Amino acid sequence: MRVFHIDGDQFTELPALPPALPSQGFLWLGFSRVDFELQLPALQQRLQGWDCGQLFDLHASDLLNKQLPSHFDYTSWYDMLVFRRLAASAQVNDAGDEGQFADDEAAHARDTQRALQAIDTNPVGFVVFDRVLLSVHPSDCLVREYFANKLGKLTEGRDLRGSARLPLSSAELMLRMVNHMVDSYLELRRLLTRQLTGLQRALMDSHNPFNDWSLLLASRDALHLLEDTCEDQRSAVQEWIDALDDWPQSENPQAQRERELLRVRSRDVLEHIERVLTHVRRLESSSDSAVQMHFSALGHRTNSIMRTLTVLTAIFLPLNLITGIFGMNFDGLPLIHKATGAWIALGLMLGIALVMGVFFWRKRYLGTQR
Repeated sequence: MRVFHIDGDQFTELPALPPALPSQGFLWLGFSRVDFELQLPALQQRLQGWDCGQLFDLHASDLLNKQLPSHFDYTSWYDMLVFRRLAASAQVNDAGDEGQFADDEAAHARDTQRALQAIDTNPVGFVVFDRVLLSVHPSDCLVREYFANKLGKLTEGRDLRGSARLPLSSAELMLRMVNHMVDSYLELRRLLTRQLTGLQRALMDSHNPFNDWSLLLASRDALHLLEDTCEDQRSAVQEWIDALDDWPQSENPQAQRERELLRVRSRDVLEHIERVLTHVRRLESSSDSAVQMHFSALGHRTNSIMRTLTVLTAIFLPLNLITGIFGMNFDGLPLIHKATGAWIALGLMLGIALVMGVFFWRKRYLGTQR
């Protein structure tokens, strides 16, 4: 557990939960899922002492659930957002530079398999009080450490110009972390694009048969999983925006400005999720198109082979007829008793074969089709 106090341009880490809320600013309580489960009773008592209201048992169970999809819920005391992060494990970042593909088919299959297995969709839970933000992270999640270091550097450098400033409220800090998790999809997007492009090239390679159908199906399943995750994320953020519009209006200009800033950030997060969802669907469409083109090319190649075999069969039919006629056991057949008969028959057969070959060539039944 890490506890931070954010007040204006001050960002301070506290050694433990304070007995009372600070007079200014807000608190950020960052828990791992294991710590949250162990310290939940003490946390409930402290929230009650801060007049924040306790977490409902169902919401506490949701924050501990590793399989829960992204969703939003609210009470009169707090808002709760569960957001499944989209990130790729660092172990696959060395699978190859962008734009390069493994020459070895087995090596490329291994890289693709690692890329699919490295997709991380663990949920991160946020509970937003007026002056307290409670975040529950997976044990291997770096979002908490990233923001703790980033906000600490802002305070040390006193660089508070423009967008490089500390968050003004617990809701704004939550939106910043959610936006960071959505943007972290960029690494996963590049990785999946690289590996799926390699699979599509292997599909369209006419010289080597494609046999990695199980890997292709696993890739499609991974894309379906990402699409479902993004749709849940979009629904959760949209519900948060709707709930934000229902917050009671304040006559304080500063409070109104902060509310508008939250709306802008929320819409920006929603737009980022839409871009992620669009890219995932584009990858799915590209994969489906590659499979269809593969079977179309395979069918075209089969038709070309059958056309060539049909033409060759048509050329040899009259030749078989001639050999069948001269193979009959009759004495009166022409050319049989002549010394040049065999050569005349061979010449006739060769001439017929040449004439038919030229005819089929001009009809474009033979050769390259354009």
